[in-house]
Amino acid sequence: MLEIVVKTENGERHVRVSEGELAGLVRRIGGDGDRFLVIQRIPDLPDVFAQVWHKAGGDYTLEYRDGAADRHFQATAGSPEVVIAAMTGWARQEAGWHSGVTWSLLDMGPAREVPPLDLGEDERAELEKRVREVLVGGYASRAELAELAEEYLVAEDRRPVSRRQAEALADRLWLERVGEQAEWRGETDPERLTRAFAALREAGITARENFTCCRNCGQSEIGEEGGPGARGFVYFHTQCTDSAAAGQGLMLLYGGFDGSSETTAAVGHEVVAALEAVGLRTEWDRDPGQAVTVTPLDWRRRLVG
Repeated sequence: MLEIVVKTENGERHVRVSEGELAGLVRRIGGDGDRFLVIQRIPDLPDVFAQVWHKAGGDYTLEYRDGAADRHFQATAGSPEVVIAAMTGWARQEAGWHSGVTWSLLDMGPAREVPPLDLGEDERAELEKRVREVLVGGYASRAELAELAEEYLVAEDRRPVSRRQAEALADRLWLERVGEQAEWRGETDPERLTRAFAALREAGITARENFTCCRNCGQSEIGEEGGPGARGFVYFHTQCTDSAAAGQGLMLLYGGFDGSSETTAAVGHEVVAALEAVGLRTEWDRDPGQAVTVTPLDWRRRLVG
């Protein structure tokens, strides 16, 4: 699999695609509402991407950017095969990947200055603390972190953080976290959790990570997530994610779609078994009215973007 995220004009988001899947997406573009795709690395890095635009019957316009505005290049290709070769090489970070086409530097204009934040020390610390909490949770994208940073201190008559300031703050903290995770080795506990949830879905249990903002919303919306033949569900909401990221373990909510205590208890047993199968420990007293808690838990979730 390629360590990239592919985003399409029609709103699709494909994570860690194969070379064949990337090729299929490139060959597909050209029709109304589906004329371009953008690929980003995992983890996403500010202003590092490749993209292609194509209208059926015409050439392909390729671009890539390598950070700064003076590292933004464009090329034209006459066939999807040339595009596929270039984008696959970019995704694999192969030496000489760009040699198959002729690139020209795009003039993006001078870099825009971002004014420093005009915040007191307490507000600045509060803002950075909240952005870091969500960042460590590991589910937010850079764009979502920037939105959080922009809106967090908003009051009725005050918007102290501009969009550009918010993006700069989010990118700085994001890159700090990318540096931290570069030192991680092996499978992390959140990756084990994801593996357990995948096994539960295969077994007919609807399993969702970081699902909704709270328990009330989760309980009211989880039924819409269940596919054909799903017997029950398990999920954790964003407040649970915050607790896990703070080192307090992870609370899992579960139940049966038929509403019976017998099915709920059976689902609880399946959840515990799936977690233990991937090496995670749980606390649960077998009471269907009590949540399953995953603890101890070393919450190091790798960023995607």
